[in-house]
Amino acid sequence: VQLQASGGGAVQAGGSLRLPCAASTRMFTNNGMGWFRQAPGKEREFVASISWNGGGTSYADSVKDRFTISRDRGTNVMYLQMNDLVPEDTAVYYCAAARGAWNSGSRSDYRYWGQGTQVTVSS
Repeated sequence: VQLQASGGGAVQAGGSLRLPCAASTRMFTNNGMGWFRQAPGKEREFVASISWNGGGTSYADSVKDRFTISRDRGTNVMYLQMNDLVPEDTAVYYCAAARGAWNSGSRSDYRYWGQGTQVTVSS
């Protein structure tokens, strides 16, 4: 069982990135999924989540109106579209699959985690 996040990189403030998270199996098709991030010296924090069918989404206040989470259940890929990036978005971004079907902002609701992908935003 594997979640593979990719798409990270270095961008200037105001730029955009799209992070895909690919699942190796269809195991997560009916699970909620989410993105978290961890900056150096800080706790891992919630970024965005999406329900099993994509009908429900939630975002951290810091990224609302700039980031968009989506998923393609046919290809088992979840995405995080990040626009208007700011230096404070610099972190390692992790994707995760929840235990249940619905979107959640709580780390404890997530059972499976992918490896992280680094996002660096320069001013």
